[in-house]
Amino acid sequence: MTNTGGHAADLAISAPHRELLDQVLDKWSLAVLNELCEQPSRFNALRRAIPTVTQKSLTATLRKLERNGIVERVLLSSRPVAVEYRITPLGKTLRPPIDAVVGWATAHMPDIERAREAFDSAEDDQT
Repeated sequence: MTNTGGHAADLAISAPHRELLDQVLDKWSLAVLNELCEQPSRFNALRRAIPTVTQKSLTATLRKLERNGIVERVLLSSRPVAVEYRITPLGKTLRPPIDAVVGWATAHMPDIERAREAFDSAEDDQT
């Protein structure tokens, strides 16, 4: 990969990088991280906060995030036994880069929308 100055970039995207980024930056992971950055939550509270996620997708997302050390699962000492999910210190370090990408997207959305419209228009003209 090269940067805009024409110099080789120091960015190496290996298979483990791609796997991690796929797992941490998908739409459900971002929604879960957004909720857990605010406060720890139980499973059903997360379901209510992210109403479009299915139980199966939320379970898989939480397991991926837990496996990667981004979220921790804490057993509460209540009856019946309950589980709470919390963002880990490692997970908290994701906030600045995610905010940077979201900020970039926000700043460039008009250009992106124009590019999409031009692309779609060219595709329509070819069919």
